[in-house]
Amino acid sequence: MKSRNSPGAGANGDPAPGADGGTKPKRPIRNVVLAAVLGIALVAGAFLVSLAQVWNNQTAKTEISAAPESPTQTATAKPSPTKKPAPKPLKPPAPAKLPMNILLIGSDHRRGDPALPSGLPNQRADVLMLVHLSGDGKQAYGISLMRDLWVSIPGYGEAKINASLEQGGIPLAVRTVESLFGQKIHHAVMMDFEGFRGITEALGGVDVNNPQAFTSTHDTRQHFPAGVNRLKGQRALEFVRERYAFTDGDYRRVANQQLFLRSTLAKLLSARTLANPVTLYKLVNTASKYITVDKGLNAAGLASLAYSLRNVRMQDAVFFTLPTAGTGFSTDGQSIVVQDPSAVAAVGAALGRDRLGQYAATLGK
Repeated sequence: MKSRNSPGAGANGDPAPGADGGTKPKRPIRNVVLAAVLGIALVAGAFLVSLAQVWNNQTAKTEISAAPESPTQTATAKPSPTKKPAPKPLKPPAPAKLPMNILLIGSDHRRGDPALPSGLPNQRADVLMLVHLSGDGKQAYGISLMRDLWVSIPGYGEAKINASLEQGGIPLAVRTVESLFGQKIHHAVMMDFEGFRGITEALGGVDVNNPQAFTSTHDTRQHFPAGVNRLKGQRALEFVRERYAFTDGDYRRVANQQLFLRSTLAKLLSARTLANPVTLYKLVNTASKYITVDKGLNAAGLASLAYSLRNVRMQDAVFFTLPTAGTGFSTDGQSIVVQDPSAVAAVGAALGRDRLGQYAATLGK
């Protein structure tokens, strides 16, 4: 199959600056490494939390208005010519069907890009993260999939996993990950890089404790010292895109994505953010311009999911990268990330049994 991943392209990402690997001319912003992550953390997260807050507030108001008057209130209140029936308390949304798997896709598509001969947008999946929501609604897990992971794409043969979006859009990306783990994906969320800056700025920036100082090799070459960095807009984008500055390349970049996500969720769920409807509205309004979701994630579906996840706490969110067997080369000369079949099978089994927490606990031991 033809792929935008050319032979010789590094398993840790695009060719290093100045390298001539025969790839498609490099765009000013080639990778949107946190687009899909923001899709769930900022769009779904903000929207779900705000929906839950609205429901809770409406319920509280209804219960107050429906409460019987106290004896003092009854004695001093003016008589009313007509007495309206007390409103019924709002019922919570129907619970979502959990456990649930959601595929987050970060696309490198830009507005104005010409379509492919197939009619599909000219894009690759530079971020793939499978989010698993536990059956009890109390845990959430994010599994990062390396973009150069060598897999079988249904109907197209073997290729890097990020080619699935180019070859068949969101449906094929979903089928590819379903085929990899042998598990159903219930929903998909995708966003391109054009919304990244606006979304992080709408949130007011995120404080990230950077474990390793580095200087970006992209765009404005920003420097990120070790320690706490305030990230938003272009600075946030360069932080989560960088891989050339690290000896372990894309592995460190994925770790930084997860670090940024945890910090984003922490701010999103903070009292300061939740108590500021202007911030929430601005965030959701900005993100909604750039996100693509499947038909099942309508307002009713989001409300159900929000209510079902009302007990998820920050410490209940676990993120890890799918273990691999390192890097290598495909038969046609592409530099790839090699699957670890035992890890893939173990994750698939854990997803099927809703025991992903037990698997995650074994990592690093």
